[in-house]
Amino acid sequence: MQFIPEDTIDQVVEALEQAPDAYAQALEAMKEHQPILLAYPFTENFEAFTAQEREYFLFLMLVVWTAVSKYETPQLVDEQQLSQVEDANWAIIHGNKGGHFRSRLDPFFDGYPQEDLLAFAEDALTQDEEEVEILVSREGQEALFVSLKTIIDCLTGYNADISESGK
Repeated sequence: MQFIPEDTIDQVVEALEQAPDAYAQALEAMKEHQPILLAYPFTENFEAFTAQEREYFLFLMLVVWTAVSKYETPQLVDEQQLSQVEDANWAIIHGNKGGHFRSRLDPFFDGYPQEDLLAFAEDALTQDEEEVEILVSREGQEALFVSLKTIIDCLTGYNADISESGK
């Protein structure tokens, strides 16, 4: 998979934020090409999140999918792959106890081929002190990061975490 640079991600964010029809078109395209991924934020795993967190996650997921799709057509993600990758990512986060949110994510960045996509996920889920509106609760940050990392892995074909965890 070709490296997806930050400027591409920024362009996608801007396009989806500025044009409501672009957001609707991206949703429709994802529905057609990645139905399992589109259903992912509507599963029972996401019931603990607020409606605002789920909406924001859907936006972030669309950004990732659209950015990846600009470089190649991602393989169709199935439920088994999604589950295996998610389990592997949870194993990594559970193996890194203590510290603040950003430091707990360090193991995910070691040798990761799509560092800009991962940094986008981290930055999007980390609130600045001056932010008035809180999009993601502190409790939701970690789980939403793992979910977004899972989507990035599935779309880019990254599977080192699965083989490392023995799956």
